[in-house]
Amino acid sequence: MKIGIASDSHGDTNALDVMLQHPAAADVEAWLFAGDIAMDAEYLEMVTDLPVIKVAGNNDWPMSRLEDTVLADLGDHRILLTHGHLYGVNFSTQNLVLAAREQAADIAVYGHTHVADLSIGEVTVLNPGSVARPRDASRGSFMVADLVQGQKPVVKLIRI
Repeated sequence: MKIGIASDSHGDTNALDVMLQHPAAADVEAWLFAGDIAMDAEYLEMVTDLPVIKVAGNNDWPMSRLEDTVLADLGDHRILLTHGHLYGVNFSTQNLVLAAREQAADIAVYGHTHVADLSIGEVTVLNPGSVARPRDASRGSFMVADLVQGQKPVVKLIRI
């Protein structure tokens, strides 16, 4: 199963359109949206007609009715999806990894920092960076992950 991972579009649906036009997004079967701005996840769902698993970000409060953290079972992987601000990801992903372990998740996805992160370990930690307002490069980014049963995910960071 191929999934797309995006975060921190901050109302820039044009950046989402550019992301969707990238060849790497062509075969995506579902999207994970790690928050900021919740309405953008609804836009993504509308224009792709694919499932979009989404969480609220720190800029979605108090308007969003989305959860702060969601568990998603895709393939034989359990994914903890969160924006990350409630786990202190600006300083470390340690609390996020602990939360994933407590929920028997082998993948933890977050956003918030606008900086891409791909750490393979007992828990694979993924941050797609910001599709619209990156802090680690001049171009926005997203990720695609191939989830193969019994294997670690194969993840690619894509700059748009």
